[in-house]
Amino acid sequence: MDLDELRSNINDIDNQIQELFFKRMNLCCDVAQYKIDNDLPVFQGAREQHILDKVAQKSSDDMKGGSKVLFQTIMDISKCYQYQRFFAQTNKIEYKKLDLSGHHKVAVPGTNGSYSHIACSNLFDDYEPIFFEDFDEVFTAVENGEAEFGILPITNTTAGAVERTYELMKKHDFKICASTKVKVSHCLAVRKGIKFEEIRSVYSHEQGLHQCSDFVEENGFKTHKYANTALAACYIKDSDQPYGAICSEQCANDLGLDILKRDIANAAYNFTKFILISKETLKSENADTISVCLVLPHQSSALYRLLTKFSVAGLNLSMIESMPVANTDFDVVFYLDFQGAIDTPEVAKLLSELDSELSYFKFLGNYEEM
Repeated sequence: MDLDELRSNINDIDNQIQELFFKRMNLCCDVAQYKIDNDLPVFQGAREQHILDKVAQKSSDDMKGGSKVLFQTIMDISKCYQYQRFFAQTNKIEYKKLDLSGHHKVAVPGTNGSYSHIACSNLFDDYEPIFFEDFDEVFTAVENGEAEFGILPITNTTAGAVERTYELMKKHDFKICASTKVKVSHCLAVRKGIKFEEIRSVYSHEQGLHQCSDFVEENGFKTHKYANTALAACYIKDSDQPYGAICSEQCANDLGLDILKRDIANAAYNFTKFILISKETLKSENADTISVCLVLPHQSSALYRLLTKFSVAGLNLSMIESMPVANTDFDVVFYLDFQGAIDTPEVAKLLSELDSELSYFKFLGNYEEM
């Protein structure tokens, strides 16, 4: 046979597979309906494993793995289809309209001139910052009502995820209601009168040190991590040692520091994404990003099977981060962002499905970048 004939035969087989797939899906729905009518458990793990074992037995050694993946995927698609038709709750997540106009109290890490403080000006025209040294205190201030909102860095285009924020997101009860990006323009600032050649140590947040690692290594500086870039600048201002701080130019100017070097980050395109958090579920009219976190079971292809659910629902994942869970046997929390709105049926059904199937699932918010 020539190539065209081979491809024609493949097309014929593909058509047969598709017809059989449709027949199987319809039969699965009939089975699900029968179980519902007769008050029987719908999803049965033992039945799935029995099918996979039979598939493996009928397969050659070199096709065994692929055959199991194929049939596992078919069964996962079947469950998604059944869930969407029969089992998903139609009631949507309750929320209030996000309103950032007027005067608001905002919990902010650091002090005047911190990048978090700068991010607030992207979101609010009138706000009262309440400054805290630690990210944990920002979450707590929102939880206990001391502040209406809190703002925190979550990822950077150069240094990646802000791990401390992700660690605390599992611990605290909050919702993301907006996000914004801030261009990061790091400078080297010192107490007045300090000369560049006197500097041996620089202080900054670990992200600031990472983003300026080339500059730091080139000059042989010893690095010291601080809770916040702006607080690091406050520290070196009050020190009698010739220390430097990596911070924003606004922070250096506000504190009356001398700027010895500007634009010292590794990459010229350097942005940090910040999230605005609240105690309640607040949603703007044009919210188009949904954030969730979840824990997957220690099973083969668990992440692949999770991604199948998003694919079947036609929802686009835009971010996946993973963080280890403390005091566990290498459990991992996955943080996912995907496009959508919670007041649409496909999203409401998927969220309900994930909540019902996973041992740990948390809806983190539906928001837009502002």
